[in-house]
Amino acid sequence: MTAITDRAGLKPVELGVAVVPLLALAVFINYVDRGNLATAAPLIKDQLHLSATQIGLLLSAFFWSYMPGQLMAGWLSERINAYRTLALGLAIWSVATIASGLAGGFMSLIVLRIVLGFGESAAFPCSSKLLAQHLPHDKLGAANGLIGVGLALGPAFGTFAGGLLMARLGWRPVFLLFGLVSLLWLVPWLISTREASAEATRAPAAPAPSFRAILAKREAWGASLGHFCNNYAFYFVISWLPLYLVKARGFSVSHMAEVGGLIYVVYAASSMTVGWATDRWMQAGASANLVRKTTICTGLMLTAGAMMACAMGDARTSVISLFVAGAAFGFGTPNIFAIGQTLAGPVAAGKWVAVQNVFGSLAGIIAPIITGAVVDRTGQFTWAFAIAAAMALLGVAGWGLVIRKVAPVSWAQA
Repeated sequence: MTAITDRAGLKPVELGVAVVPLLALAVFINYVDRGNLATAAPLIKDQLHLSATQIGLLLSAFFWSYMPGQLMAGWLSERINAYRTLALGLAIWSVATIASGLAGGFMSLIVLRIVLGFGESAAFPCSSKLLAQHLPHDKLGAANGLIGVGLALGPAFGTFAGGLLMARLGWRPVFLLFGLVSLLWLVPWLISTREASAEATRAPAAPAPSFRAILAKREAWGASLGHFCNNYAFYFVISWLPLYLVKARGFSVSHMAEVGGLIYVVYAASSMTVGWATDRWMQAGASANLVRKTTICTGLMLTAGAMMACAMGDARTSVISLFVAGAAFGFGTPNIFAIGQTLAGPVAAGKWVAVQNVFGSLAGIIAPIITGAVVDRTGQFTWAFAIAAAMALLGVAGWGLVIRKVAPVSWAQA
């Protein structure tokens, strides 16, 4: 354990050296467990005789609770501290994953996806609260980049290992296995954070601004719009990639698992590299405003180009473009949260990122449903990719224009 001074001006607090890697591992587990359904979609669709629209509803149901759960998690991170809130959330989502392997049909899967979303809503408000409290602005990129590695490798592992296991064992045993393994994360987390969690409870931080005060800031709306647009293309890909590759491009489940997994590996490498590079750029003297806006807007423009290439190209072009999209996602992930953490400051980061991620999570509700409806109506994915491209371009306006400057906002009046 090393002493680090809280940037909110409180007395030094203890932050275990394992905390940031464990946060990244929690996000990795988060995305493995939420992505299981997308990987299993070709099998579930056939076994339970579901339409594309029903699959879209199942993929969307997760966000029906995940979105409002962000606000509860942001509040709990202040009330019982971020360490305990994250542990509680992970326990809930692991149990929901296990139960999903026992689900008997469409309605039971819907209910369990809602429970899963509620548990998983703790991840980003809690991680952002902890990073904003303990790290300076020019180190947020690398820390968020590492968390982005977990975010990317979760779908990679879930798609690759999960897909191969499902091809051999079926989807139900894989849900049971992954849920049980997820619970093991609680052991090192509770051991590593016991002292810090107790200290945070004994000496709570200054009261955070209210949700109303956060929503009164123009920057919060710009970050929320940008986050939504970043997430639209990402959730479109993470939700529909397996079904797209199997049904539209004729891949086997095993081949889909290999290609899908590699796309997320590219995403992980990009996230870590970009996060590190943005910190170095800032340490060389560039402003947070220049670095964060330039990087995230570049990623969105690359995403838009990749989505349009998928819409218009053949199978080879589409696969190459999906790899480009994976790299582009890595431009956004470290900066999405670093921008929110910088704007909010240590005292408000948990609630700010909760608000921002509520709007970002809307994409998780809307993208799967729109895609399912478009595919059912047109019989192809062309327009679904075109819509994702348009959303990416809209995100440039959110980050680049609505947010006037990436710098800490004033909470004096709040």
